[in-house]
Amino acid sequence: MLLLRPLAIAGLVLPHNLLLAPLAGITNHVFRLICREEGAALAFTEMVSVNGMVREGKKTLELLTSSSADRPLGVQIFGESAELLARAAEMVADQADLLDINMGCPVRKVVGTGAGSALLKDTAQIRAIVRSVRKATKLPLTIKIRSGWECGDNTWLEVGRIAEAEGCDAITLHPRSRAQMFNGKANWLQIAQLKQTVKIPVIGSGDLFTPEDCRRMLAETGCDGLMLARGALGNPWIFRQTQELLEGRPVTPVTPDERVTMAERHLDLFISFTGEAIAVREMKKHLGWYIHGIPGAAALRRAINTAHDKAALLAVIAQITDGGV
Repeated sequence: MLLLRPLAIAGLVLPHNLLLAPLAGITNHVFRLICREEGAALAFTEMVSVNGMVREGKKTLELLTSSSADRPLGVQIFGESAELLARAAEMVADQADLLDINMGCPVRKVVGTGAGSALLKDTAQIRAIVRSVRKATKLPLTIKIRSGWECGDNTWLEVGRIAEAEGCDAITLHPRSRAQMFNGKANWLQIAQLKQTVKIPVIGSGDLFTPEDCRRMLAETGCDGLMLARGALGNPWIFRQTQELLEGRPVTPVTPDERVTMAERHLDLFISFTGEAIAVREMKKHLGWYIHGIPGAAALRRAINTAHDKAALLAVIAQITDGGV
């Protein structure tokens, strides 16, 4: 079986099955463009609060900023109200190529509202949400979940059946419970079990940090696609390298010069869309990831933290002289 292959989610047909996950505070317009250049077949917005959308909160709506180069685009929304989620689905109909509902975020301020992975405690509410949103949109509709609220809940199979019955077009599983957060090891066997349970595409997530991890998940679980999250931080090349590996080609290492060029391009793109002040502030965390594991990273990180303008960040980037992925 070919591991790298086209992925069809309802009427959306992607050239291959390597996707960039929605990551709060990270997968903005600029980062999505960077990952697309390196081969991501589909990228998602940061998760967007339906409460903020309906109230027309400026900061919330800014999360939907995109461009013609940023397609196909998945918009991920979150909330606890079936009615508001349906209204939000209608609002983004012209901005998205796919709509995803977050039912897996473990962060306290999200689950405290009854959204994210808190929904895994109430499968009746999940059914009501999917049914309501399905009626409200013609877009391909997906959900992203965890395995359950507590270890041993194991609600992912029930949620998978509900999602399929109510009209979801695909489901993404991060096989950790909410209680685990990002600790321990993702149980990929759960992805395989979900794939055997439903007929809609199953997308796997969790502990995908190298091209070899990606190949192993596809081979071991039989899932239809992968959603890369933390493995892409400071490492957009993982999409290109995974394609190379799955196609049987030599995996091209990332040179120091390529790392410098990418970091500079990322900064310049950020400035072009947001202005220097915002870009410099936001790029600090990305540069922390770009320098991860290279010699002298600790000193570079200190310099990044004290930088206040583009020139200072470029001076740090110019010092990236060794390392690679």
